[in-house]
Amino acid sequence: MSSVHHCWSSADFRQIAKRRLPSPLFHYIDGGADDEWTLRENTAAFDRYRLLPRQMVDNSSIDLSTRLLGIDLALPLILSPTGMTRLFHHDRELAVARAAAAAGVAYSLSTMATTSIEDIARMTTGPKIFQIYMLRDRGLTAEFIRRAKAAKYDALCLTVDTPLAGHRERDLRTGMVMPPRLTPASLLSFAAHPHWTFNYLRDNRFTLANVAHRVDALAGGPMSLIDYVNSQFDRSVTWEDAAWMAREWGGPFIVKGLLSAEDAKRAVQSGATAVMISNHGGRQLDSAPAPVDCVAPIRDAVGRDLELIVDGGVRRGTHLIKAMALGADAVSFGRPYLYALASGGQAGVDRLLTLFRDEVARSLALLGVTSVRTLDQSSLFLGPKSALGRGDP
Repeated sequence: MSSVHHCWSSADFRQIAKRRLPSPLFHYIDGGADDEWTLRENTAAFDRYRLLPRQMVDNSSIDLSTRLLGIDLALPLILSPTGMTRLFHHDRELAVARAAAAAGVAYSLSTMATTSIEDIARMTTGPKIFQIYMLRDRGLTAEFIRRAKAAKYDALCLTVDTPLAGHRERDLRTGMVMPPRLTPASLLSFAAHPHWTFNYLRDNRFTLANVAHRVDALAGGPMSLIDYVNSQFDRSVTWEDAAWMAREWGGPFIVKGLLSAEDAKRAVQSGATAVMISNHGGRQLDSAPAPVDCVAPIRDAVGRDLELIVDGGVRRGTHLIKAMALGADAVSFGRPYLYALASGGQAGVDRLLTLFRDEVARSLALLGVTSVRTLDQSSLFLGPKSALGRGDP
């Protein structure tokens, strides 16, 4: 199965990506922290929720559109921020942003992107979010906010669950750490993937485009830049910092990386308009709960005062439906589009988003619901083994 047109699920793209990418790069996308329990649980948790279809409903027209973060979307989906996308395909973040625009969904650009804030804004037309950290260099943080405003990004997304990096054992084994310490087997894997290697040699420009200008001595090479970035993560960040950022931004503001209802309430008090319920794709604290399991308690705690986005484990259209039936306003994913990008560039991401949209529309029709905006708990089967029904041991 060499063509993305033969892919029918995110799992198919994953298999192509595994073949096309050197092993360290594939495992960098694919892996999680420690035993990877949370990584697996993120998707497995969706299986605990069952859908209850209603019949004899006129479903000749299915409406997938929604309004989120003040943006009209064709589908309640955000493409999550992922760093260093140039590693996985030579068309880098631009290919993903263009696919998102074509599909009418939002794209979130990472601070650690290999394409700049301004280039994404200039070269794409779709809804855009800039993902930011509260860095030690508060001047750089403020600069990012000004640049995102000037480039007319629709929302700002503060990631709060990375005071330090999780213990990602796959990356330690392959040497895919920053700076890289590749093993002999990893180096052989690069040699065994000539297509990736050819495209890298043809265009080997690799830099963290949004922060490179802050390093005084770039002559030191990319390792100097990575060392600079690693030094910027701040373990002293508090809710007061988030409130400052919300004021500086003055628009739709997401806090990404929350799992508890108490934190969600603090986010509201700090000026957030949305929360991305996330455990960083299982790459930070292993044994953290799956985001979809946190939706109902957070919604109960905050009411309708906050938009909720489920980030983690989303692989199927039915996952979006379950998350929204539980009270979410949208979902987001990162790994699936990275697999698709590695498989076929923008054409791969286009194909993935088409399949995902069709899955949502088909599943809604079979469920007997004609609009994603009307999903609620009546679409869930609350039997004795339902997670929502608290019937699990």
